[in-house]
Amino acid sequence: MADNELVDTVSSQVGEFQTVGNMLATSTELQVAFAVLVIGIISIIIGYRAFSRWIHAQKFRYFRPHISRFIRVAVLPLFAIALVSSINAYVHTVDLFDGAIGEEEKTFPMILSTLNILVIGYTIAHIIPVILTKRETSILEKADYDLWISSGGFVDDQKDLFHMVFKWMPPKNPPEEITEDEFTEYLSTEAGRKYLEAYRTSKGVGIGTYEELVKHPYEVWKKQQRVKYAAYYESCISGNNEMGKKLKTGQDVEEIYPIDTWREMRRLYGFEIIVAGSKPSGYGQKKKKDIPKSATQMIPVGIFAAVCLGVLSWWGIDLWVLATATGGLAVGVGFALQETMQNWFAYIMIRKDNIISEGERVSLESGYNGYVHKITSRVTYIRDGLNESFAIIPTRQLVSGQITSYSKEVAIVPAVVQVGVSYLNDPRQVSAILTKVGNRAMQEILDSKNRHMIRQKRCPYLDENRSSCGCDKNIHVELEQPLIRFNKFNDSALDFTILLYVWNYGAQFKVKSDVRIIMHEEFKKYDIRIPWPIRTVYQGDEKREAEEIARLESKRNQLIDEFGTGSSGAGGSDD
Repeated sequence: MADNELVDTVSSQVGEFQTVGNMLATSTELQVAFAVLVIGIISIIIGYRAFSRWIHAQKFRYFRPHISRFIRVAVLPLFAIALVSSINAYVHTVDLFDGAIGEEEKTFPMILSTLNILVIGYTIAHIIPVILTKRETSILEKADYDLWISSGGFVDDQKDLFHMVFKWMPPKNPPEEITEDEFTEYLSTEAGRKYLEAYRTSKGVGIGTYEELVKHPYEVWKKQQRVKYAAYYESCISGNNEMGKKLKTGQDVEEIYPIDTWREMRRLYGFEIIVAGSKPSGYGQKKKKDIPKSATQMIPVGIFAAVCLGVLSWWGIDLWVLATATGGLAVGVGFALQETMQNWFAYIMIRKDNIISEGERVSLESGYNGYVHKITSRVTYIRDGLNESFAIIPTRQLVSGQITSYSKEVAIVPAVVQVGVSYLNDPRQVSAILTKVGNRAMQEILDSKNRHMIRQKRCPYLDENRSSCGCDKNIHVELEQPLIRFNKFNDSALDFTILLYVWNYGAQFKVKSDVRIIMHEEFKKYDIRIPWPIRTVYQGDEKREAEEIARLESKRNQLIDEFGTGSSGAGGSDD
């Protein structure tokens, strides 16, 4: 019954269009109007493409990308609506249907109105994402500003902008780690005040407050960010850049970052200076391509689909009958696309609840270990830590399978190094030497940006009156390190473990390597011996070896007094 009603309804509408077709054959004025409509739409599309290319190459497109997108979205509908509305007005003003009998007088204007509705729906569907994207960009920009404040400025700030905007005000009372006399002495000199401003307590908290020196510091900061971008843009187009050539705007393979992409690159590289021409053409586009699709990109499809359903209803097609008639087909398609839909809904859940994000280190049920490179609505790419391979898995496995994450809301990861020493060495002395090794590692092991790779309660740079590298930030657990443990009496050695905490999963490998190098230096210095595996009857001169080791006995005992054995203050960390 439903199928018959649908056929009748559709036949009725087709009949109306056939009537208009017959009418076009007999009405010259209507033929002219229809030809103007078709030619006008084709001309608008051709003109729009040329206009888009022109906009794409303009300077303001790089400085004001959201306004540029808005103009590109709005200009096509503006001319299309003007064209259709003019023809619609002409049809109503000039009596083209004089003497016509039937539905022609209503049908053709409805076709024109339908075109207008579809164009307006298309426009709204694409303008809303532009507005939402601008809002997301503003939120990210505000987050950058908050980070700028917490960091005390960025490395590329001009004329110490931070202290032009804020003035540090010391606390009334000194922190627990500083005596009253020391605190007073620090406040009496400019260098001392800078030291206190950069000071972090044992809990990683700064002291004092900041007083605003300008009325709207956020606006001042935003203005300087645009000045930085203007300098970057000028370096690109002038040829004063790494490539040594004038980079062009409006290229299909982008050579110059628009300001939004420029901000993304700064976030990616820790707000360092973005050097013009330092990356190959299209680098920013590749990075943006790897960024996961947001829900706003689905809005145009949803809105336009709703507009199309509204138009069908306006034309008299019963949507319930249409849904019933196509229900069987939908069920069949649903079974055929079952896995695809599972992946799609899993993707939505992952984005909504932030279950897994790009950049996290995970281990799959199969044992494959790597970084989440990209999550799509169909598959997820897991990149091996050494870039030797990719694991490509259905996205639904991220929510249905057992996934181990090594970086989800984890700010510290243990780097564990085990070593065995000779039975002829004193375990207490070895513990003291390993504690010294750990202390050296905390100070000396740096990454390519000269940041400490080992997390610390207080950044060592602060003792040099320098800004913290961040190794002491966002630590919300009691952190006592290095942690030294005498594990067991092994067949041929006394087994020890030294544990240090690093930034992330990948950082532990460099730290372990460097710790072993420092350990080898210290063991050689204090004659701590790593024995060969003993599997046969020992025939060495144990008395002679004991005498050799005893020569440095007092020197090693001094280490126990200076560093301790690394076993106090961390009783709960063995879990």
